[in-house]
Amino acid sequence: MTELMQRYDWHRLQQAAASPIWINDTATLIHYCQQWLQLPLIALDTEFMRTETFYPIPGLIQIADDQGCYLIDPLQVEDMSPLAEVLRAPDVLKVLHAGNEDMELFRHSYGVLPQPLYDTQVGAAFAGWGFSMGLQRLVAYALEVELGKGETTSDWLQRPLTAEQEHYAALDVAYLPVLALMQHEQLEARGRLSWVMEECESIGASVMAADEADPQAYFQRFSQVWHLDDVRRALLRDLSAWREQTCRERDMSRNRLLRNEMLLEIAERMPQNEQHLDAIIKRGRIMREYGQAIMAIIAAAPESARQNPPAEIDRPLHYVWNKRLKQLRSIGRQAADANDLLPEILLRKRDLDALIRSRDAEGHYHLPPSLSGWRKPLVGDALLNRIEQFETS
Repeated sequence: MTELMQRYDWHRLQQAAASPIWINDTATLIHYCQQWLQLPLIALDTEFMRTETFYPIPGLIQIADDQGCYLIDPLQVEDMSPLAEVLRAPDVLKVLHAGNEDMELFRHSYGVLPQPLYDTQVGAAFAGWGFSMGLQRLVAYALEVELGKGETTSDWLQRPLTAEQEHYAALDVAYLPVLALMQHEQLEARGRLSWVMEECESIGASVMAADEADPQAYFQRFSQVWHLDDVRRALLRDLSAWREQTCRERDMSRNRLLRNEMLLEIAERMPQNEQHLDAIIKRGRIMREYGQAIMAIIAAAPESARQNPPAEIDRPLHYVWNKRLKQLRSIGRQAADANDLLPEILLRKRDLDALIRSRDAEGHYHLPPSLSGWRKPLVGDALLNRIEQFETS
């Protein structure tokens, strides 16, 4: 590990970030990709724009290896398949920080999810450095280096980029190799590296699941309107699905078409003409382009509910769970203390909710996938045992 830390010396990469190497064409990309395929790890980051689009628009891809920092220009390089080969190479560890959105960009723009993946934000939490640490705080904690935030709101699609933008972007990857190696050393010593790798693998799975999610199920996210009748739930389902499909096809943000509160108000009020609909939307362009389509979905809601009854929306938990949740959370806190883990990473609210809602027709509960891996012996089995006891006490 010491040898690798010397190889990926952060002082050298910090200096290299002041004059990063630009990759503007496919031939140059091929050259460096062949080099990266021979390495044990590379660091990755992306800069993108996503103000009015459904998908992120790549503006820059940053890479750090053991020699320097590189800026790949996705607006100039015509063929990104050499990079995709590196991203899927099984022997090259890809290091990112808080990489969910980066993974989404790679998935949509280049058809690949970087694997194997190591996320330094996840690693920091398991190493006990801190929960949900931003890169600036992480670098300050581990390396005592202060990073600026000067270019966080930059336009990454402009050309040329300023020298400040280039330096800022390169620094985002310059420190990641040594941070990952420092964490690896500590996590291996504490027997937690496999836990982190399992968590990092789940990032790719969640990105894939979100990308392939059924638009017809989107409406079930709106738990605040669980009480709607069948017709209004069918309308919310069909309208949400239409918005999802339209936004994906036209690459526009959901809010640019219809904000969530508009969906809910339309479902609850069921406006009977375009004048009433316009009073909810209050956007002339949307009414002109989509008013008739929305009115058609509203008119079809009763028949849609009859022919294709909508699924239920999970209602808030019964008040009896207030006391029970305190007991389950207490089990989580005790397990976290016993294993010297941050409670936030051992037991999350969504895991408890999934467990509580897993009750089958026979009255049995089942551990959700998130509590069935490394968490199972630490806290999953105890939670399952206690929740089963609730039914017999």
